[in-house]
Amino acid sequence: MKILYLSQYFPPEIGATQTRAYEMALNLVNSGHYVTVMTEIPNHPLGIVFDGYKKKFFMREYVDGIEVIRSWVYTNPVKNFSTRTLFYASYMVSSVINSMFLRKDYDLLFATSPPLFVGLAGLIISRIKKIPFVFEVRDLWPESAVTLGELRNPYAISLSQAIARMLYRNSVKIVAVTKGIYSYLGASLKIPKEKLVLIPNGANVDLYKPAERHRELLRKVNIKDSDFVVLYAGLHGLIHGLESVIDAAYILKDKGVSFLFIGDGVKKAEIMKRASLYSLTNVVFLSSISEKSLPLYVQSCDVGIATTIKNDFCKGTIPVKMFSYMSCAKPVLLCADGEARDIINESKAGICVEPENPKAIANAILFLKENPTLCKEMGSRGRKYVEKYYSRKELAKRLEKVFLEVVKT
Repeated sequence: MKILYLSQYFPPEIGATQTRAYEMALNLVNSGHYVTVMTEIPNHPLGIVFDGYKKKFFMREYVDGIEVIRSWVYTNPVKNFSTRTLFYASYMVSSVINSMFLRKDYDLLFATSPPLFVGLAGLIISRIKKIPFVFEVRDLWPESAVTLGELRNPYAISLSQAIARMLYRNSVKIVAVTKGIYSYLGASLKIPKEKLVLIPNGANVDLYKPAERHRELLRKVNIKDSDFVVLYAGLHGLIHGLESVIDAAYILKDKGVSFLFIGDGVKKAEIMKRASLYSLTNVVFLSSISEKSLPLYVQSCDVGIATTIKNDFCKGTIPVKMFSYMSCAKPVLLCADGEARDIINESKAGICVEPENPKAIANAILFLKENPTLCKEMGSRGRKYVEKYYSRKELAKRLEKVFLEVVKT
């Protein structure tokens, strides 16, 4: 097959969306298919264009056999409703324009959202090129934006809902990444089951694998060899409730526990300020790290923490980072409810506590610190569970099967 894959975010940007898009595309290429990814000029999450990509409207690269078309987007380090809307809309417009220069006869178009404008661009391009449109829903939009208070304008909400329904209606298949999204689309929006497919997130089990702690790596970031290391690796965003983790770090400041935060996001400056106000010496912050280097840090921690705020909307989300922890045979401390909690309980790969409860987080960390044998058992169970159910290579095969079914009909 020749597949046109639209994802606004893609490496060298760092994040769960970028990793999923890259690994899905790579596995499709390795299975013998031709994949063109249409993405943005890299700038996310800081809104600053990466070196080597400035002042470009169209760029073509080849990354591990994947043809990558990069389109200009409006960027701004200031993140508000207006700048975000311009950011998303500019990708839609520039990608549609740049698609005119693609001369291959593609078999289908696959667009992953949010942002919702990616889906709209995908639908437009699929109509122009007269190819089937497959739509992936990683997060419900605008429902999530409304719940989090990011979208309040009634007109904008109504317009977004209309766009989403149009995308659902005009896609030949819809890929949901969580059971919550799958159920909502089927039960609430009455989308036929034969149109829906569940393909969750997961981990690259060949990249994220068990290994001994890299002690020199920890020394370089000023973490003691003897400390019990709690790792948070991922976006520092609105739904992650990291203030509670900082409060837990304060409770444990004299208990031989170090906290390592890796990543960026709109809440990072606020989180760092909170740690500074507490004068915490047991907390270390690092910027985002490439996917190829991140396993070294996961392998060097004692427990990986995944968090959300206490909100009903978050019950349908699954922090992708927990699969990376599990794949490296690290126990997971999950501060979330819903679907993610079900996975940890079923796999017996960690401990679940109430979201946004610093005392419960601190107590759970101390319990894990005092039970190293249990930590090892949890880690081992987590690794086996991810290999069986959440290997990204196997998930890519399921996506390939969906595409083949679409092309044959």
